[in-house]
Amino acid sequence: MKEIVLIKLGEIALKGLNRFSFEDALKKNIKSALYGAGYFKVSIAQSTIYVTPQSEVDMDEVCDRISRVFGIVSFSRACVCEKNIEDIFLKAPEYLADTLRYAKTFKVEAKRSDKKFPLTSPEISREVGGLLLEHFPHLTVDVHNPEVKVVVEIRDFGAYIHAGAEKGAGGIPVGTGGNAAILISGGIDSPVAAYMLAKRGVKLTAIHFASPPYTSERAEDKVQRLLRKVSRYAGPIEMITVPFTKIQERIKDECEEELFTIIMRRMMMKISNIIAEKYDCTALITGESLGQVASQTISAIACTDEAAEMPVFRPLIGMDKEEIIQISRKIDTFDISIEPFEDCCTVFTPKHPRTKPVLKFVKYAEEDAHLDDLIAEAVENVKVITIR
Repeated sequence: MKEIVLIKLGEIALKGLNRFSFEDALKKNIKSALYGAGYFKVSIAQSTIYVTPQSEVDMDEVCDRISRVFGIVSFSRACVCEKNIEDIFLKAPEYLADTLRYAKTFKVEAKRSDKKFPLTSPEISREVGGLLLEHFPHLTVDVHNPEVKVVVEIRDFGAYIHAGAEKGAGGIPVGTGGNAAILISGGIDSPVAAYMLAKRGVKLTAIHFASPPYTSERAEDKVQRLLRKVSRYAGPIEMITVPFTKIQERIKDECEEELFTIIMRRMMMKISNIIAEKYDCTALITGESLGQVASQTISAIACTDEAAEMPVFRPLIGMDKEEIIQISRKIDTFDISIEPFEDCCTVFTPKHPRTKPVLKFVKYAEEDAHLDDLIAEAVENVKVITIR
């Protein structure tokens, strides 16, 4: 029995004259998400995207991959029928058997976009509902709160039967919201921030700061595994690893201990700004949440942002830790994030970091440390890999 996936669009439907570019981006992203799962025809008609297998495929895997593509509000795995009631009668009981066998209540909802079909929507619902009651006499009809909602769609290109829709990832297609660089650590927050900006259509480049021997190769591997989880939603991600040891050591040797964290963050911003421009990014992203740690006070954030020459997005800024953890569990990054491998943000952490730094004094300290040569060296020696 032939199956396809019917995909309903979310915000894209409201994009007016720009709608077609969003639809094209979504189709491209669907094809990318399904790469390696088989051969598919991806087409659009009547505000619905049709994913039609052209070879033998695992439909469970296909639906799992589609569920993580941003821009999709819902999708349905459906049986393809000829556009006549006889073929619908023939296929509906067999296709829905596994779903209805253990249900107690159901309803049938018909959607007839092709008005040439001889039966009206209420007539289709009544006829198919009666047929299913004959095959599954244990069922009762509940039009208000059924366990299973059977949908029969009569469209221009055929008829389709499915047992309701599954929720999609929402958002808008990746690539339609511009390019931005996420400062990624091995913690809980930054992968969630990356996911949230990708949901708004942002194509991600990841910048990771490594400080060997204070940080290990296992810490870097941890970040790569986090990005693989994010890339299931965001698509391929370029990961740029920046050697940061010399900069941290000079800050430790030359700067007041209380200012270490804020100066370190400013150096990260300066380096990220340079790298982001090289990769055509127009914004930076961090996983900071207001007041979570000493470097995330309003004063400290303002002092950090002064070092960046492009906008800095902080999608988690008003969230508490439990809200962030819930999303990290949803996208399957939490268990990796809590693995005990140190990142560079914990190297040389001061006992009493300055929570209300004064910008002019911070800049004086930076100038005294003469960090420009080390910034240039770090940018020159980055390592780049692609995460899929």
